[in-house]
Amino acid sequence: MSPRAEDGVPTEAKGQLGILQGPRDTVLGRHLLQDISAPNPRNHQARELQLSEWFNPRKRPDVTTMTDWLAPVIWEGTYNRQVLGKYYQRQNLTVGLAVFAAGRFADEYVDAFVRSANEHFMMGYNVIVYVMADTSVKLPAVEPDPLRAFKVYTISPESWWSDPNLVRMTNLGEHIIQHIQTEVAFLFSMTVSQIFQSDFGVETLGESVALLHAWWYFKNTRNYLYERRPHSAACIPFDQGDFYYDGSILGGTPHKVLIFIEEYVKGVIHDSKYKLNTTYENHLNKYFFLNKPTKVLSPEYSWDLMLHPPPEIKYVKIAQHAERRL
Repeated sequence: MSPRAEDGVPTEAKGQLGILQGPRDTVLGRHLLQDISAPNPRNHQARELQLSEWFNPRKRPDVTTMTDWLAPVIWEGTYNRQVLGKYYQRQNLTVGLAVFAAGRFADEYVDAFVRSANEHFMMGYNVIVYVMADTSVKLPAVEPDPLRAFKVYTISPESWWSDPNLVRMTNLGEHIIQHIQTEVAFLFSMTVSQIFQSDFGVETLGESVALLHAWWYFKNTRNYLYERRPHSAACIPFDQGDFYYDGSILGGTPHKVLIFIEEYVKGVIHDSKYKLNTTYENHLNKYFFLNKPTKVLSPEYSWDLMLHPPPEIKYVKIAQHAERRL
């Protein structure tokens, strides 16, 4: 078992993040101040594509296609693949995909995840897949592709068991700071207990990307499983909240993902002082409640196989396994 400091946070996580002391410091504050102007491998000379050029919310009157803050909700049929493809191909961008393959179910799922991602994730674009794994995970052999690269990093098995979500996020934050932010224009972090089933393309790219929860999207908002305890950093009071977001996919620019990680770890530290064991997903929902995502993915982008798809689900982009929180 990994040692914990008095505030309840695993000491490995503190060491990786360089948690700072002092009233003006934040969990990743010093890194963000140093690296906020770091070069991003995105073509800033390209004209920004207007939402109306590629997105038509009227194509899907059966579902919510626009948030109250005017962010698009991406469903099959709402976006123009040709317009998006023409725009992003000119930019020659690179997209990152980070997955964490550790724990008791990792060996069972990592092969299917990596193989299916190699067939469906950002096809035709430069992709770097970051696999963060414990020493027991074996990666599958995939067909060589000049547009795709795989980078594997080891997570200590001992640290993983202390708090899987905290460890995977602190590791991702460290890698963003060290190299990812200069390697990719956009980054997705996903759980390994998923299988890509159809094209997961550039319609998903955005500054800050959240995923609607497959189960809770079709439920009354009053029943959302938000954290309600007032002392928790993740608390969303009753009668407040927008959507319930799924923690299995998080996306955006590396800088925005890093900011989320900072806020998440700050929330964990805060809650540990009150001896509150708040879930990662509740911290994620509080973050997006305060910091609205610029793009929202429909439940089609990660559908729970335990649920029968309703008519609104036209195409399942990613299918979740029953054990889905790895």
